[in-house]
Amino acid sequence: MTVSETAWPQGEGPGFVVTADGSYAARVVPPGGIVPPGGPDESGTAGRHVERWTLGGPEPFAVPLPVTRPEPPGAEAQSLADGRVLVHRPEGSMHYFSLLYPTGPDTGELPLGAVEHVRADGSPGPLRLLPPSPVPGRVYALAPGLHSTAVWLVAGGAFGPEHLAEIPGHCAGGVWLDREARMLAVDRTGEDGVTKAVAVDLERAGEVSPLLQIAERSDDRLLSADVDSGLLLIRSNAPGQDRLAWGVLGSALPVRFPECLDVPGTRLTPFAVQPGQDLLPEHSAVAFRLDGPAGGSWIGVWRPVGRRLHQLPAPRGWLAGGGLWTRDGVLRLPYAEGTGPCGLARVTWPSGSETGEVVLAASSGQTPGGARETRADGAVSGGGTGMPGAVREEAPRGVPGGEGCASVHGFI
Repeated sequence: MTVSETAWPQGEGPGFVVTADGSYAARVVPPGGIVPPGGPDESGTAGRHVERWTLGGPEPFAVPLPVTRPEPPGAEAQSLADGRVLVHRPEGSMHYFSLLYPTGPDTGELPLGAVEHVRADGSPGPLRLLPPSPVPGRVYALAPGLHSTAVWLVAGGAFGPEHLAEIPGHCAGGVWLDREARMLAVDRTGEDGVTKAVAVDLERAGEVSPLLQIAERSDDRLLSADVDSGLLLIRSNAPGQDRLAWGVLGSALPVRFPECLDVPGTRLTPFAVQPGQDLLPEHSAVAFRLDGPAGGSWIGVWRPVGRRLHQLPAPRGWLAGGGLWTRDGVLRLPYAEGTGPCGLARVTWPSGSETGEVVLAASSGQTPGGARETRADGAVSGGGTGMPGAVREEAPRGVPGGEGCASVHGFI
């Protein structure tokens, strides 16, 4: 499952990036983080630096990867399946890439090269990493311009960064649609200002085909796609305002706009989908980060078949927007607080319990911060911002007033 950058609130992105196989994760720790002795500051206070988490063992642990100078603003980190971490360092129009890895008390670094991105008007162009590739060892990046968007392979190629495709139009987002890293979905804005998700074939020099067409003038963005189940999560203004919808890849059925995902004054951002639900999109559990007008973030979990959004307080120190599902329906949420140890809180919600309780507990059996287990098993009306509970969905439906107008196209 991959999540698009456009799913996040403007100016943000996933701060905790998990590999496709769930074995490692990486993040860029903001200034002030603590590093072991020998780090970049004698006082022990680090500048901005990369941190790798190991998730595949019995207990998670984090390894700081500081280098000789703090990472620049806008730096991104993405772990590979072998434990090395790719770091992207933007400096004006230049974008530098290196692999970091622990070498005892120090950090090893392997430079991979750089990409220069200058817009048509001469200004420095942005470049950002795409979600983790389903192919181990490969990392891709998207470089949007004024009139076209480049796709780069920045790690895993034969000779440093490789230019793969040039897509007409300004593109954002980025979601993988297959297990071979061949089909990439991006949100392309046309000259008419309308944004539609399209599928890009990277083995055919960026050949583009339609993916979402909910209404003729609607903005239809793809937020996430799960290859196992085919579940798609979409944000569209076809109903008259931005709403979350779900559909199935390659299906001719209309997409649905669940009422329970329309929480007043709250933005929902999907960050994890339960894997292993082959061809069962209705039974795939989805985790959301919820952000309300008063600030703060909390957790929502939902399955299409259940038609309810369960809301839970986030564990203290939660790396907001970070997490991953296991195949048996356990959501693992990373947390780190000050100089204390990192950990993974657990939300237990097995398949078949859509109308039952959802339990949040720490990996040690205690919720981070000293609280007891939190359960959400009732229904609350109106969303109950920040409160444990569940919002019911009256009925799944497509776009009002347009039979058959909400569709997801196949791409093969």
